Amino acid sequence: MAKKVAEEENHAERLAKEQKAISVSQFFERNRHLLGFDNPIKALSTTIKELVDNSLDACQEINILPEIIIQIKKNPKEENRFVIIVEDNGPGIVKEQIPRVFAKLLYGSKFSKMKQSRGQQGIGVSASVLYGQLTTGKSSKITSRISPKRPAHFYELHIDISNNEPEIVQEKEIEWTNKDHGTKVEIELEGKYQRGKLSVDEYIKQTAISNPHANITYIPPDDKPIKYKRVTDVLPKEPLEIKPHPYGVEIGVMLRMLNQTKAKTLQQFFTSEFSRVSPNTAKEICDKANISVNVKPSTIIHTQADALFNAIKKVKIMAPPTNCLSPITEEILIKGLKKEIPAEFYTATTRPPTVYRGMPFQIECAFAYGGELPKEELAKIMRFANRVPLQYMQSACTITKGILSTAWKNYGISQSKGALPAAPLIITVHIASVWVPFTSESKEAIAHYPEITKEIKLALQECGRKLGIYIRRKRKDLEVERKKSYIIKYIPHVSGALQEILELSDKKEQEIQLLLKKQFESSKEAEDDNQKEN
Repeated sequence: MAKKVAEEENHAERLAKEQKAISVSQFFERNRHLLGFDNPIKALSTTIKELVDNSLDACQEINILPEIIIQIKKNPKEENRFVIIVEDNGPGIVKEQIPRVFAKLLYGSKFSKMKQSRGQQGIGVSASVLYGQLTTGKSSKITSRISPKRPAHFYELHIDISNNEPEIVQEKEIEWTNKDHGTKVEIELEGKYQRGKLSVDEYIKQTAISNPHANITYIPPDDKPIKYKRVTDVLPKEPLEIKPHPYGVEIGVMLRMLNQTKAKTLQQFFTSEFSRVSPNTAKEICDKANISVNVKPSTIIHTQADALFNAIKKVKIMAPPTNCLSPITEEILIKGLKKEIPAEFYTATTRPPTVYRGMPFQIECAFAYGGELPKEELAKIMRFANRVPLQYMQSACTITKGILSTAWKNYGISQSKGALPAAPLIITVHIASVWVPFTSESKEAIAHYPEITKEIKLALQECGRKLGIYIRRKRKDLEVERKKSYIIKYIPHVSGALQEILELSDKKEQEIQLLLKKQFESSKEAEDDNQKEN
């Protein structure tokens, strides 16, 4: 028995020695599919997406119209090797921050900010550097300049995967004569370039639609530049940072906030750490929890925090402010669609802001119908989150769920049960939020929150009604034209028969034809006037 106990103790000690902490870089080294690097095709698209998102956010930070150059260069010596180059005219990055921004996962400035932005987690661009390093062994090259009065800084960077820290391969000051400020990133990686539905080309086209204030120059591997020119000089509304809303905070988060706050009293804690909480509202929360407003926050124990958490649910608090959001707007959405989609009818709507889990969000929807769009295919969906196209995991997204559950037959469009509508139609849905609830770190699909799905359906129905009016009017016009063609075709035969029956002269026959034609045209004009009045 003693021998068995000793063996178990030795076994436990051996296991204890084998246990060790892993860095976030090591985790994503093995689980890169979580970040959108599932395969060479998607890896190429994900890398460009992360770099372009950073560039657009950087330009928005300083309220400047973006000028972005995207280039994919084929490595002639290695099959399926590409160099991705993305250059912008943003504010640049301070020299000391460059290594950490590009070569340290979970490092960024946007994670804790309660305002709309494309990036959220501080993973994307450093994950692209990690993927390039894993698949080619090459370091990434970054050039950045913050002012025409300051030199440009060039870095070659690796990631120390064991410690999730940057390794500087090379660092120097260089001349960058054609750029007063901005950043240029070069990453060599293993990828596969192809055109089509889920391609880089499609991502850039959709980015130009959702960001029509940007000039984007895209140079694919065939070296034939494609220019997406801006159609508006109006910059997106600058979102403002807000405090978290009490309805969206969980008890564990509240306990941490209570321990870290600089507030001296509980009342001051609620008014300074949360949005929409006035001194009276803070007092009401404390009264319902049977806790004094003058208690020091750091002394609150778990049972008291639980009471405060439950009291918040019983107090009516104003919805959070929505100046943290920056919607595309109906007018700009339609301009973006018209620029890239050759349709005959466009419509858009922007829903009023609302809230999920205390997080403000806003849904926008736009349709492009007819024209040169394929007539015998299912409608195409374009999904956007904070102006970023979502290309993958379409079936897992609440936007798709909202589209599938909409009764499209009400708007004159055919739809099989459980399928997308069949029509020459592009459906665009955009969610703007301070924190988009993605289903994974790859940020490709939006989670099924009932509040979000409801707003998506309302936006789709609003655009659907406008489209339905257009389709019915168009069909009515076609029916009138069909009847008109019959009358024009058979008037000569009718008048000829009347001439024979009534034994009229040729001149009289012409007068009858003219009379019949005038009567038809006058009835058509009256019908058109009635349609306009309606």
